[in-house]
Amino acid sequence: MMMRNRLFTASLTVALLATSAFSQAKDFGTLKFATEAAYPPFNQTTPSGKIVGYEPDMVAELAKRADFKYEIIAQKWSGMIPGLIDGKYDAVIDAVTVTPKRAEAIDFTHQYTVSVSSFVTAKKSPLATLPGSGTIVTANDDAGMKKAIDDLKTTFKGKTIAVQVATIQADFLQKYLGDVATIRTYQAGPETFADLMNGRVDAVMASRTNLNAFVKKHAESISSSGYGFSGGVLGAGSAIGLRKGNSELQQVLNQALDAMIKDGTLSKLSIKWFGEDVAPKA
Repeated sequence: MMMRNRLFTASLTVALLATSAFSQAKDFGTLKFATEAAYPPFNQTTPSGKIVGYEPDMVAELAKRADFKYEIIAQKWSGMIPGLIDGKYDAVIDAVTVTPKRAEAIDFTHQYTVSVSSFVTAKKSPLATLPGSGTIVTANDDAGMKKAIDDLKTTFKGKTIAVQVATIQADFLQKYLGDVATIRTYQAGPETFADLMNGRVDAVMASRTNLNAFVKKHAESISSSGYGFSGGVLGAGSAIGLRKGNSELQQVLNQALDAMIKDGTLSKLSIKWFGEDVAPKA
C-alpha cells in the first residue's frame, strides 16, 4: 500500500508540474489563428463552411493541452503574413515554411511538419514522367542539385509551370528555372491545379503533402513524379507563424507541440490527413 501511495504521489507531482508549465502563462483571451482554408489537406473549407484539416486538428489539440480559447479565420495567402504583422490575428497556420527571409519578419514555433517540394503533371502530357523520380535532393548537395536542375531545365524548356504566389516554391522556380520556363503565379493553390487539369500549364510545383492529396483525388489523370527538393530557399519545414516578440505565446505553443511530437499525437494526425508521417521526430 505504501508503494502504491508513493507511485500515486509521484504521478500526481508530474501531472501538477506539467499543468503548472501552462498555467503560469498569461491569459491570452481568444487567440485568432489565420489560415487559407483552401490548401488541403493542411486546411480546407467544407460545404457547410467549417474549416477542417491537419492544422485545425492540431490547433484544437494545442488548445486542449495549453488551455486557451481560439478561433480559426480564413485569409488570403498573399496578405497573410502582412496581416499577422499588422495585428489582425495572433498566429498563422497555413503550411508556412521556416526560411531565413521569413524569420526576419516574423517568429516561428517549433516545426510541425518536415516538407519536400515536387511537381505534378497530366498523365496525357509529354511530361507525364519527370526525371529523378524517387530522388530527394537537399540544397547542400551541390552535385545532386546541379544534376537535378540541369535535368529539369532540359525537361521544362519552353514549358509553363504553375505555382502559388509568394511561396517558397515560387522562389525556387524563379531562381532555378525562370530562365528556361514560364513561371505563372496564382493567388490560391486550387487555381494552379485547375489550370493543369484544363491544359493551360504543363506542371504544378507545391509541397509534396499538398500534391499527394490532389493526385489521390485525380489519380486517373494526374501523376506525381520527378525530383523532390528540400532546404535552401525551400526552408526546413512548416511552423506556426507569430508576431515578433510574442515570446510567451511562442513558449506555450512550443511546449504543447513538443509534447504532441513526443507522445505520437502529431504523427497520428499526420497519418490521418496525409496518409504518411511527416511530423518531426522527438
